[in-house]
Amino acid sequence: MRAGTLRSLAAAAIISAVMAAAPAAAALRVVATTTDLAALTAAVGGELVTVESIVPPATDAEAFEARPGDVDKLRQAGLIVRIGLGYDYWLDALVNRVGDKRLMRGGEAYLDASTGIPLLELRGQSVVNEAGHAHGSANPHYWLDPNNAVIVTAAIAEALVRIAPELRPGIIANRERFLRELEARRERWSEALAPFAGAKLVAYHNTWPYFARRFRLDIIDFIEPKPGVAPSPAHLARLIATSRSQQVRAILHEPYEPDDASRLLATKLGVPMLVLATSVDSVPGTGDYLALFDYNIATLAKALGAPRH
Repeated sequence: MRAGTLRSLAAAAIISAVMAAAPAAAALRVVATTTDLAALTAAVGGELVTVESIVPPATDAEAFEARPGDVDKLRQAGLIVRIGLGYDYWLDALVNRVGDKRLMRGGEAYLDASTGIPLLELRGQSVVNEAGHAHGSANPHYWLDPNNAVIVTAAIAEALVRIAPELRPGIIANRERFLRELEARRERWSEALAPFAGAKLVAYHNTWPYFARRFRLDIIDFIEPKPGVAPSPAHLARLIATSRSQQVRAILHEPYEPDDASRLLATKLGVPMLVLATSVDSVPGTGDYLALFDYNIATLAKALGAPRH
């Protein structure tokens, strides 16, 4: 073999070794305020992004108190994604501490996922009550309607492509794959709850209007007289009387709320108390967005289909 050929082969081997040893391009770092938005971002971004949430699973984001390490998370973020509508109002103070205009409202690395959502319970102003619960311009629990995931993932995909245009083909493919699976499961979820359309329920907190509208359930009242305020004996007595007259079928309870009042009401009415997943990973078996609905739909269908006491 000629010396020139040997040198060429050696050079090619060196180049191949260097390329193999070189680290892959760093994934785009995304910080979401909640596990739900983190899960939807992961579904769209796949291996092209790294995602973490600020609010831990099974935590009330409306009453969340930020930790020192959360500022460090934001400093390293290429994109932040928030629920909006006052739900994660504490994010603004964190972003201001970071001081990066890209992460502030209107910045290229800022995404309010509520934009474009058909909102429920519109209000004229935003307030934070004495219990620390935020009440924005509308009910903020829009991710609990799976149809809204179509809108949210479109916004996430657009934001990711805006920041990293080279990721566009992978982002589009990932989102299309997620939407195909979402559509298949939405049909199963609707079929599972169709026999219980109009079923009357009581919830501890006003978490479920989007979910109830999508699956044609009727939440008649709440155990909390106001968000973050424990019920009085008089309120519970009225609620028991109303629930009996309207034949309430179950009590819906959030995994992070105190459950004494919910258990009392369920016992008095002879109906099940159902702890449903308000967010991804808030109960076992809900580790991604689709699994959250699998769990909630199965839990509801089983309880509502059981013989009544």
